[in-house]
Amino acid sequence: MSDANGKGATRRRGRPPRAESGDTRERILITAREEFSERGYEKTSVRGIAKAAGVDPALVHHYFGTKEQVFEAAIEVAFAPALKAPDAIGDGPLDGIGEQLTRFIMGVWENPTTRKPVLAIVRSAVNNETAAAVFRRLIAAQLMRRVAARLQRPDAELRVELAAAQLVGCAMLRYVIKVEPLASADPEQIVAHLAPVVQGHLTGP
Repeated sequence: MSDANGKGATRRRGRPPRAESGDTRERILITAREEFSERGYEKTSVRGIAKAAGVDPALVHHYFGTKEQVFEAAIEVAFAPALKAPDAIGDGPLDGIGEQLTRFIMGVWENPTTRKPVLAIVRSAVNNETAAAVFRRLIAAQLMRRVAARLQRPDAELRVELAAAQLVGCAMLRYVIKVEPLASADPEQIVAHLAPVVQGHLTGP
């Protein structure tokens, strides 16, 4: 069936042409990340994401599925820099892994561009169990287990979690709660104090 201009039938609502699909999906994902960052998990809805992205809610479901799945996709993008930590520490000697990991993670937090979405996702995970479960699944699969594989110890995953707790705890005090003098301390000073502790968790007795 043709329209008044002789063109083919109107495209079904919510489905963009193939040439536009990649851009549309990316726009939805960027919008979802912004919505979760500003509102948190509980106050963000698929309908709200769709409205902000200028698409039909059915299109959000088409690309991502449920709200939880949208959140997981948004997390993966937001945490992409931090998830590169296993690659950043490389395959070198383990006696320097504590400083490498500390310096890399601190760099993610120090960069305003990466810090904002990471903080937003962490806040959502703290306040909502569904968000926390998604966060744990992603971080465990893509970050902790990959770092633990380098240690080759029976308690490797526990060691990596303790090191992560040290780094996340420092970040929360510095960037969220802003406890002084930690909040204003020079990053190099923090690395100098923190790296040996992280190293101890990873390779100590």
